[in-house]
Amino acid sequence: MLPILLHFGRFSLPTYGFMAALGLLVGLAVSVRYARHHDMDPDKAWNLGVLAILAGIIGAKVLLVVNDWGFYRAHPRELLSLTTLQAGGVWSGGLVAAVLISWWYIRRNHLPALKTCDVFSPGIALGHAIGRLGCFAAGCCWGKPTRLPWGATFTNPLAAQLVGTPLGVRLHPTQLYEMALELGNFLLLAWGLGRKRFDGQVIGTYVFVYGFARYFLEFLRDDPERGSVLHGFMSGTQLLAIGLVIAGGLLWLRRERRPEIAPVEQAGGAASSRKNRALSP
Repeated sequence: MLPILLHFGRFSLPTYGFMAALGLLVGLAVSVRYARHHDMDPDKAWNLGVLAILAGIIGAKVLLVVNDWGFYRAHPRELLSLTTLQAGGVWSGGLVAAVLISWWYIRRNHLPALKTCDVFSPGIALGHAIGRLGCFAAGCCWGKPTRLPWGATFTNPLAAQLVGTPLGVRLHPTQLYEMALELGNFLLLAWGLGRKRFDGQVIGTYVFVYGFARYFLEFLRDDPERGSVLHGFMSGTQLLAIGLVIAGGLLWLRRERRPEIAPVEQAGGAASSRKNRALSP
């Protein structure tokens, strides 16, 4: 575990911040490359990615503060403290903010919504995987205690000071679990992007697979930053994961209905053609 990557006098470079930035840049570069190969304006793809990244960072921080508002209300100076600035925030808050700003940009620039989402899906998964490696280095997003041989034991006091990581206890490496999930998603989505049969297939696959896996992964998480809903019945992230699964399923169902209509349209077109031939002199 390495919370701080480099020291330069009083300046320090957090490993999480470096890996998160690297993941964002790599994911954006991959998305722009796919946009170019699928006849989309790479400049608009780049602008969309930058806006989504900024919105995601802000949204994640905002939800972090909202979930722990009692603490920040009592300690307002902590809003701009090094601990808060270095914290990754709450993933679901970043996702919602990024989706909203992306929807606005896509509509404003008249981009094909589902096709754009398909193109960005592999890059998002890859960037997220790299960022989760940063989480593991920082000690945040930790899992519950475990006796499994691959459990991770954190020992760096700085991790406990910055994000509250439990020290000297073998924990589920949930950061690495999610990194593996997202790497698998990246490979699946990159393979499927060139073979898709309808717009929305790739993003639908992504949100369904990720939402399904993240819901169950939450049972292994033990950090307190995700909030709870329904009187503690589930975490806020689990509720969002259910929404992702539903959204992915609806995108696929939307495609499944189309073949039922197509034959009718074809039959109608054929009948009209025969009628026109019969009426022609």
